[in-house]
Amino acid sequence: MQKSNSPVVKDLVLVGGGHAHVAVLRRFGMQPLPGLRITLVTRDVHTPYSGMLPGYLAGHYAYDECHIDLRPLAHFAAARLYHAEVEGLDLQRREVHVSGRPPVAFDLLSINTGSRPSTLEVPGAGEHALPVKPIDRFLDHWEVLTARILASRGRFRIAVVGGGAGGVELALATQFRLRTLLEARGDDPSRLRFTLLSQGPELLPTHNAGVRRRFQRVLEARGIELLNNHQVLEVTADTVRAQGQAPVGVDAVFWVTNAAAPTWPGAAGLAVDAAGFIQVDAHLQSVSHPGVFAAGDVAALPDPRPKSGVFAVRQGPVLAANLHRAAIGKPLTRYRAQQHFLGLISTGDRYAVASRAGWSLEGAWLWRFKDWIDRRFMARFNELPEMPAAQQAPELAAGLADTEALRELSTLAMRCGGCGAKVGSTVLTRVMQRLSAGTRGDVLVGLDAPDDAAVIAVPPGKLLVQSVDYFRAFLDDAYTFGQIAANHALGDLFAMGAEPQSALAIATVPYGRERVVEETLHDLLMGALAILEPTGAVLAGGHSSEGAELAFGLSVNGLVDPDAYWSKGGLKAGDRLVLTKPLGTGTLFAADMRRQAKGRWIDAAIASMLLVSQAAARCLQRHGATACTDVTGFGLLGHLIEMTRASGVDAVLELDRLPLLEGAAETVAAGILSSLQPQNLRLRRALRELERVARHPHYPLLFDPQTAGGLLAGVPEGQAQACVDELRTLGYPATTLIGRIEARGEAAEPITVEIYQRPTTHVGSA
Repeated sequence: MQKSNSPVVKDLVLVGGGHAHVAVLRRFGMQPLPGLRITLVTRDVHTPYSGMLPGYLAGHYAYDECHIDLRPLAHFAAARLYHAEVEGLDLQRREVHVSGRPPVAFDLLSINTGSRPSTLEVPGAGEHALPVKPIDRFLDHWEVLTARILASRGRFRIAVVGGGAGGVELALATQFRLRTLLEARGDDPSRLRFTLLSQGPELLPTHNAGVRRRFQRVLEARGIELLNNHQVLEVTADTVRAQGQAPVGVDAVFWVTNAAAPTWPGAAGLAVDAAGFIQVDAHLQSVSHPGVFAAGDVAALPDPRPKSGVFAVRQGPVLAANLHRAAIGKPLTRYRAQQHFLGLISTGDRYAVASRAGWSLEGAWLWRFKDWIDRRFMARFNELPEMPAAQQAPELAAGLADTEALRELSTLAMRCGGCGAKVGSTVLTRVMQRLSAGTRGDVLVGLDAPDDAAVIAVPPGKLLVQSVDYFRAFLDDAYTFGQIAANHALGDLFAMGAEPQSALAIATVPYGRERVVEETLHDLLMGALAILEPTGAVLAGGHSSEGAELAFGLSVNGLVDPDAYWSKGGLKAGDRLVLTKPLGTGTLFAADMRRQAKGRWIDAAIASMLLVSQAAARCLQRHGATACTDVTGFGLLGHLIEMTRASGVDAVLELDRLPLLEGAAETVAAGILSSLQPQNLRLRRALRELERVARHPHYPLLFDPQTAGGLLAGVPEGQAQACVDELRTLGYPATTLIGRIEARGEAAEPITVEIYQRPTTHVGSA
């Protein structure tokens, strides 16, 4: 999480992680504008660089070599990263509507979402063709198709629809890769049949005749059939039908045609051209809504250019400069698109053709030159320097035209303590009015009728179980942080076998303008409600204050039958130890703070932290669990020691069976550990044969503090495997038997660690 002593003055929201926006993030990281809060809303955390996509498909690049990881880049720019998809805009309220979370307010908005191939007007294309954009979805489908082809027998026919540079590169790259894979398996690569369909009378219509002749020769040499004048009218499961032409038999279809725009910008009221692309002026600013900018494929410029990544890359520095200038009220600068540019079109086999104006060249050296250019470009965004944090916001404050906002800003430097630090009544009232908190019959006084305190009834025959958790934010996303904090607090109830009843929230919101404080508090509470309500709990009240940094927690109440609650002291010899979630959140978020964790690792960790343990607890109850706890700040070993001491037993841990989040082993190996790790490490004296165990690479993860971690339970031997199987079907895929309970021995150390060198279970995206 990014820290700044400067209050938020304006909000800049970037929609999409395209080539122009990565340049914007890098620019604001290198030259921060204090007081400007940046939020990146992106569907993809790893954004592909289009120039290297053919090389990736051909097998010349690994995934991380051709993708820009937006998470460390956002950290570098002190930007909040919201991994979500935009559904619409409210230009009057200046809000971005985002799937699965509250709206995101903006003062300045920039859109760089790219485009997608146009398939809607061709019957069957949406169902049977594989569009090359969005690229992340294409790559997922490409992996599935590759497996399908390798498992097939006999002829396999692939059609590529689109005779531009993208279609040509895709056909050559995928053919090269598939033939290489088939040859490596001893299969016949000639059973692949590629057909390239071009709508017009010639290939590569935007390039010169020399380039066209070179690629016609290459396609012929590779055995790729070229069909010009094939305007596709329909796609079926096994046929592509073009106007006035014989049907083309296919087993798979790649779709690389003219770009289409998303529908939500035009639906929101932004001026768009006939194709739906956002109309911008020479400053990349919307012609209808000042303060809204667009770049890349999604933008329609006064002087139109092809939908190509090369133009988005060139627009990035101009867009960054103009967003900075718009924030402080200075005149904007013009974007001047290049008339001619060097195009380097690869042929799939580390060979390329150069195209510029009326001349062309080809050779392996051109591919090496392209590779050097592409790698240098990627290094600018994946190898980031350390930058000092911004402190004050005089320049941005000077750009505020709103005198009321200026007066509000001037009061932020002098904040009271005590009750004077509470969030103001007006803000709090507005937030409460926006929340739709539920009700329960046993919550007599709550948010629906606020009073000095909540009044909760305990039904006859039930016990009240209470717990509280509160901690500093480790994410810049208040909504997701609110979800995780609520889930973390509820974990104590589930570990006792209780069903949640009610919660009180405790929030500290950073100093800021009234609108910013309201938005942050609303997002926190909405996140908490998103977790609480499905469990049956209601938010009954709470306390909010302003402070130096975001912090949040909840006091939670639950109900349990007197003879049905768990304690840590019920373990019995012969029990198997069941763990329901993977380990590694501590080391991963320590790495995230240092910009050394991959975005997909953090995404997987967040998904694990959002997995509610209510169904897991019920499953453990059905299978006769004898004792339970939730694995949190003391780490797996610390919580297991609490259980063995309370139960008077010893335990055996099978270290190689521990489920780990993807990336946790890598960050631990790099020496990146949580700040709480040294304190947890003091518990190592409970381990037998410590010197042997400490040499294992996963040893540090025994002490890794978890946030919203899984349940650790003892289950009778005869029920253990069935319990694990059911937990996995219930949505806890990492559930693992990690050890067993033994009778208390004579040794002072209660924990034995067994090492079998079995493959460790890693949980996360590939």
